[in-house]
Amino acid sequence: MRVRASRPPVMADVARVAGVSHQTVSRVLNDLPNVHPSTRKRILQAIEELGYRRNLSARALVTRHSRVLGVVSFDTTLYGPASTVHGIEQAARAAGYFISIVSLKAITRDSVKEAIQHLAGQGIDGIVVVAPQRQAAQALASVPDNLPAVAVEGGRARKVPVVSVDQVGGARLAVQHLLDLGHETVWHVAGPDDWLEAEGRLKGWRDTLEAAGRRVPDVLTGDWSPRSGYEAGHRLPAEATAVFVANDQMALGLLRALSERGVRVPDDVSVVGFDDLPEAEFFSPPLTTVRQDFGLVGRHSIELLLGQLQKDPPARQRRVSVAASLVPRASTAAPPGA
Repeated sequence: MRVRASRPPVMADVARVAGVSHQTVSRVLNDLPNVHPSTRKRILQAIEELGYRRNLSARALVTRHSRVLGVVSFDTTLYGPASTVHGIEQAARAAGYFISIVSLKAITRDSVKEAIQHLAGQGIDGIVVVAPQRQAAQALASVPDNLPAVAVEGGRARKVPVVSVDQVGGARLAVQHLLDLGHETVWHVAGPDDWLEAEGRLKGWRDTLEAAGRRVPDVLTGDWSPRSGYEAGHRLPAEATAVFVANDQMALGLLRALSERGVRVPDDVSVVGFDDLPEAEFFSPPLTTVRQDFGLVGRHSIELLLGQLQKDPPARQRRVSVAASLVPRASTAAPPGA
């Protein structure tokens, strides 16, 4: 029996075509057990035949769950935040959720607080705040107590669980790699001062040099852009034989500056980046860098959020650190004369 095209099909139409009860259709739509495989198949065929689409608003009224998660992020043109949001979205979809994103042009306490309140007003089931800057992390205090929430990066946020890449550990891998090649010390092009990721990479660089008893050079600071790396490359002292750059985009600019100065990489200076951009292996030379697993960050974020939805008390307190990994390529080698 086919439904007339004068109105969209409803769940009762699916039940009638499949020859089952309304409740059985509901069980299949909600992926619940205790439905015979042949019955489930018949219902799915009826859904496809009728072109049935679920009324999510009505479902939310009944179940009190919208199956929508909110994400607060910003400047998704940067590789790190964009990849983080993508990882969260993929993990959410795999868990059967959609996401609603608020992307902020500027990070302030007020802008993050307003974004959280906006998403909470849409009836979302939970929220992920990508908080790589101090002000964003501080704004997490405005998350309502009854709203499941997770911070990505987030620093020392105490109100919500935090998922972050081990920035300190990643930087240690980069610096130790250069020391193991025989370099006496390693210079650093850091990210902006207000970024938690830049702070972690700076700490890992300094701690590794100090632990090895090596001189800690002055820091060159950039703003994540290739241009700031280019400018740092022209300020790099002639004595430098190894540089750890806080992201691959700045490393790209630094490589250009060194080339203009007639400095060969890696013959004269070795360079390590951070992020492992898809283009990093095609830099000239291919860039040794530190890889972040954004997919795993997304999965852990959604797992912690779902844990709160399922009333798992420890999920509200957890902190998860995702290990970084070194990707050696042709931009690093032993120092001149070694």
